[in-house]
Amino acid sequence: MTTWAPDLLGDGYEQTTLALGEDPDGEGQIVATLVRYQPSGSAPRRKAVLYVHGFTDYFFQKHVAEHFHDQGYDFFALDLRKCGRSRRPDQTPHFVTDLALYDRELDWALETVREQMQGGSVLLTAHSTGGLIVPLWLDRVNRRPGGTAGAGVVGLILNSPWFDLQGPSYVRSVGTVAIRTIGRVKDKLELKQPPIDVYGRTLHRDHGGEWDYDLEWKPLRGFGVTFGWLRAVRRGQAVLHRGLDIGVPSLVLRSKATHYSMRYTDKSEAADLVLDVRQIARWAGCLGDRTTIVPIEGARHDVFLSREVPRKQALDEVDLWLEWLAGHGLSEGRA
Repeated sequence: MTTWAPDLLGDGYEQTTLALGEDPDGEGQIVATLVRYQPSGSAPRRKAVLYVHGFTDYFFQKHVAEHFHDQGYDFFALDLRKCGRSRRPDQTPHFVTDLALYDRELDWALETVREQMQGGSVLLTAHSTGGLIVPLWLDRVNRRPGGTAGAGVVGLILNSPWFDLQGPSYVRSVGTVAIRTIGRVKDKLELKQPPIDVYGRTLHRDHGGEWDYDLEWKPLRGFGVTFGWLRAVRRGQAVLHRGLDIGVPSLVLRSKATHYSMRYTDKSEAADLVLDVRQIARWAGCLGDRTTIVPIEGARHDVFLSREVPRKQALDEVDLWLEWLAGHGLSEGRA
């Protein structure tokens, strides 16, 4: 029986923790944390959403949880090992040397969600690096006996997934060779990057944005990128590029434009400041199964943290896709 305790997000939010034991990457005891939104008086439903965050991120997007709840879904979110609620003192934020290590907490989270529903179907949604981690995991789940359908998963919503390494072409060729070499021998060494806080300032309410979150868990300038972690990401992206078979339909949401800048401008509010949206469009077909791709005019990197108009459009697109899913008999499992 899963034990739930009050979560920092307040009324209706609870959390439970899984002890994962000794970190295979050598940073002590690790845990994962599952958050659920269950307003007082609401009974468990037969449909649920499981959300997975990105890099320099954790779950705090209450409006997303409450939107899915209004659409008839129970809502759960996973803070991965060394992220957000799950990070312990002296641990390197988000550090793993193999993205497949996350399978353990993803399997546990899915099992826990289905336990709460006494079966039922689960819709997965993931952002940015989570949008790479989750499809790779689903591809492995789909190769197990019973496949994705047997695991109760019915669909996938990706919010600006990180499908390739942004920047000039040489970073994806000779740069990747360097990442692999350095990441193998100096996995904790941080990549040198300029201290840019533009994206963070568009989000946090104390710096001009409208969202409130813990700046220790999601700093304005982001966490340092280690070579070992980036090596794991590049290996995962290479697997994706060869083609996956996740076994369920997917919806991919992204901004219509990318805008990289060291300084804030008006364009900073209405574009993806982190990823190249053309790469998302290019590689989305590698997921397998039916894929719907929707660019959102004026969206930020996290489309659900955009300004009101593009945010509403993104959520409307989610609702339309959920209607399609239900209309094809997929929201309760394969027809």
